[in-house]
Amino acid sequence: MIKKIAENIWQIEKEGKMNVPITVYASEQLLEKIKQDKTLEQAKNMAMMTGVVKHVVVLPDSHQGYGACIGGVSAYDLNKGVISPGQTGYDINCGVRLLALNLSKKEFLKKREQVLNDLYKTVPSGVGKGSELKFNDKELDEILEKGLQWAFDKGYATKEDVEHIEDKGRIEGADASKVSQKAKARGRDQLGTIGSGNHFLEIQEVEEIFDKKISNIFGLENEGQIVVMIHTGSRGLGHQTASDYIHKMEKEYGFKDLPDRELACAPIESRLGKEYRAAMAAAANFAFVNRQFITYQVRKSFEKYFPGTRVKVVYDIAHNIAKFEEFEIDGKKVILCVHRKGATRSLGPGRIEISKDYRKVGQPIFIPGSMGTASYVLVGTEKAREISFASTAHGAGRLLSRTYAKNNLSSDKIIKNLKERDIMIKAGSKKGVLEEAPEAYKDVNEVVRVSNELGIGNIVAKLRPLAVMKG
Repeated sequence: MIKKIAENIWQIEKEGKMNVPITVYASEQLLEKIKQDKTLEQAKNMAMMTGVVKHVVVLPDSHQGYGACIGGVSAYDLNKGVISPGQTGYDINCGVRLLALNLSKKEFLKKREQVLNDLYKTVPSGVGKGSELKFNDKELDEILEKGLQWAFDKGYATKEDVEHIEDKGRIEGADASKVSQKAKARGRDQLGTIGSGNHFLEIQEVEEIFDKKISNIFGLENEGQIVVMIHTGSRGLGHQTASDYIHKMEKEYGFKDLPDRELACAPIESRLGKEYRAAMAAAANFAFVNRQFITYQVRKSFEKYFPGTRVKVVYDIAHNIAKFEEFEIDGKKVILCVHRKGATRSLGPGRIEISKDYRKVGQPIFIPGSMGTASYVLVGTEKAREISFASTAHGAGRLLSRTYAKNNLSSDKIIKNLKERDIMIKAGSKKGVLEEAPEAYKDVNEVVRVSNELGIGNIVAKLRPLAVMKG
């Protein structure tokens, strides 16, 4: 039974085998969408897990996932709790990076088609797509363990790039030896690639600024400015790593005591728990470098058509990851293992984890829309730390299954609608266009409105797509 306890806040009280209650952050409109799949059932299962504390958080963009709902956040006691690949996500460190250019919409539109075609050639996209970048075993292991530091050492990243990436693009504790050879083989030629599904590269304009002071600090200086949004993750390497550890955890601990077999897990401080953390960190580092190589190609493309263009990394944030973070629970400061699956970390002003440039105002947050709809830049808050384990939404949130969209929508109509709105698209297939149609997602404007009203991510700027590249 779900009950409303305040505007945009709902609760499912602790019942049966649940160890904690569930808090759902959604408007009535979004809640009705959330109820259409197994999101709340999966949240209840998450609330039954050993060592879970305070509450399970369900964010405005939540929808059904593997084991745990996407848009779900859960935190665990380090001594009693577990770590679960299904609650981290298969695409480890699927994330979003935003680049700000000193280029106007007016100038860009003159060469929009050439730039989009160039990026489509130089940034491979789609299932299993590889790049021309090849790495031997030693180089790949260094990438997994050093992350952005490797890219910086090799000249693919600047010092400013490194400073503007979550964890500076390198999660400590990564151990390449804990990533299987099969995972490495799947990821070896996928650095600098986008993949399929909801991953994309989008050239956008800053359409509206809501907080001029903060937007200026982020490098979003005026309306009509060109930005580039990159959404991709650890590709086949991360997916295989998740699969490997789900199987290992099932074999080691079984699943008969779990509410759902897909929530296979290991105690945080167990041997297997530590090994998964080391492998997850390595996959996350791989994803940071993946987005860096795409940034490198974006810079080359824009330099070719607009010589002298500066491409600044605004920020890069992970969506699927588990991290050790400090929170106050029952009046005591404790370190918890926070699983964010399809959720963006939202840190307010003063946090040392934030880049120095942004520390006074808070961490940048990006909530991309679906293909052809607006995306948003927000800023992290202290309120999020208090009520949602420092988390907010990560996107619009899926509404229709890919199968339903494929069977019931028209790709020609979708492309025609985009063209009428002056949005150019390059996609690997009509199937990809259908699966990622705007109609297949919740209303991103509503998701962002709820986040802003709750104070778990405050609106800074609205971005509008001009050119979209899909796998």
